Amino acid sequence: MPPLTLHFDVSTDDFSCAGEASGSVKRTLKKLGFAPDVIRRVAIAMYEAEINMVIHANGGVIDASITPEEIIIVFADVGPGIPDIDLAMQEGWSTATPEVRDLGFGAGMGLPNIKKYTDDLQIKTQVGVGTTVTMKITAK
Repeated sequence: MPPLTLHFDVSTDDFSCAGEASGSVKRTLKKLGFAPDVIRRVAIAMYEAEINMVIHANGGVIDASITPEEIIIVFADVGPGIPDIDLAMQEGWSTATPEVRDLGFGAGMGLPNIKKYTDDLQIKTQVGVGTTVTMKITAK
C-alpha cells in the first residue's frame, strides 16, 4: 500500500494559521488509529518545526508521508538558513525578535524539542538559501 501523503503551505509571520498543518496531521493519525504516544510525538515535533518556519524562514512547505510503520515529515523553506546548527540546537538559544517573544514564541526550544520527539532528524541548511528539516517518527 502506498504511503498517505499530505502537503501544506506555510506563510511567513502568519501566527493565526501557525499549527494548522500539525493539527491536521494529528487528526489524520487519530483517524488512522496510531498510538497516542506516536501522535503526541508527531504533533509536538511538527508544531515546533512549523512555528520555526513562521518565525524564522519566510514560510515554506511541509510534506508528510504516513505508513503504518513510520511518519516522515519534510519541512522546506527558502529562508535565511541556519548559520550554526550546533548553537541552534542548544536549549534557550534563539534569534527570535522581541515582537515574536512578546507573542509567546521564540524561547529557543524548537530544534531541541524536535530532536527529543523524533527518531531521526536531518537538517540541511545553507545561509542565504534555506533549510530542509526531515524528521522521522517510528510507529512503535
